[in-house]
Amino acid sequence: MNHQSIVSFIWQVADLLRGDYKQHEYGDIILPFTVLRRLDCVLEPTKDKVLAVEKSTQGMSEGVRERQLENVAELPFYNTSRYTMSRLRADPSNIAENLNDYVQKFSKDALDVFEKFDFFNRVDSLAANNLLFQIVDKFCTVDLGPAAVDDAEMGDIYENLLRRFSEMSNETAGEHFSPRDGLKLAVDLLIAGAANDLSQGNKVVRVYDPCAGTGGALSLFDEQVQAYYPNTTVLCYGQELNPATFATCKADIMLRGGGCQTYSLWQHSH
Repeated sequence: MNHQSIVSFIWQVADLLRGDYKQHEYGDIILPFTVLRRLDCVLEPTKDKVLAVEKSTQGMSEGVRERQLENVAELPFYNTSRYTMSRLRADPSNIAENLNDYVQKFSKDALDVFEKFDFFNRVDSLAANNLLFQIVDKFCTVDLGPAAVDDAEMGDIYENLLRRFSEMSNETAGEHFSPRDGLKLAVDLLIAGAANDLSQGNKVVRVYDPCAGTGGALSLFDEQVQAYYPNTTVLCYGQELNPATFATCKADIMLRGGGCQTYSLWQHSH
């Protein structure tokens, strides 16, 4: 499936919610399930290895345990549940309990995304409306693994869905994200102003967005600097007030292949 086909497919999954949910609620459910399916596919090749090593890490300090499991997963996140989305389908009667177990056993940064999405309450609501198994089953039929969808394309798919759901909710344009063309111009102007310094190579650049929103400015700055100056290390920092938008930002970074090594995000509170 190409980019547009995947977006159209996921958009059709949202039709299952019609009648039980209002249109402005669709994104609250479909976006975290999109993130879950991507992480599920990305982690699948090393799943059994992670489970085997996880048993041997019992009793280790949290930091050492996390590093070992990340090394085995070959990613900055992992999951220690025996479930995958496909395995969840084998037990429809206990889909809610098993799905919660699956998500709760993500490493802390990935789990934080789902908690900020209020995912567990969404699961309870879907189960109460007899929709949870249908949603899981549908998402299992789309391949969001890296062989089918690379990090940049996955980020674009997620951004496309976010824009559509925001429009469906009649939210003000720019409330959650800024137009990509405008961001690109702003980023290019910033880079041009530091061209002499960046051209020297092996530089470390720090960028901070105090109103990160969905993270579009941070991810685009990272992409553009790497494109122009591949030997430069970009460290991104951002904060966001709204929990769901914070989750969206963090999820987008993960879906684009970013990790805690280069992105530092925190949620600002009143």
